Amino acid sequence: MNAENIKAQMRKGILEYCILAILSRNDAYASQIIAELKQAEMIVVEGTLYPLLTRQKNQGLLSYRWEESTQGPPRKYYTITPKGRELLSQLDSAWEEMVQQIKAIRWSE
Repeated sequence: MNAENIKAQMRKGILEYCILAILSRNDAYASQIIAELKQAEMIVVEGTLYPLLTRQKNQGLLSYRWEESTQGPPRKYYTITPKGRELLSQLDSAWEEMVQQIKAIRWSE
């Protein structure tokens, strides 16, 4: 396995965390979420994103509403729920803990 494969696996593992983080700041529709992930170089396509959004909605982490658009059909805006915010907080803590663990292993003397 090369570094690119490992990086791709790591990205897949944290994509749901990233979605919650994006939605914790503002409600967004799928294209906005994809654009933000691409801007952060977490490349993702719609075919990857929609199943994750559906799973998170079914788990009660997200909800959505339809809004009319001036540029085409109505858009589905996703919103993080209180349950989603609670999980995001837990993931923030887990991420910080993991970073510290990796630092301890990688740079210990």
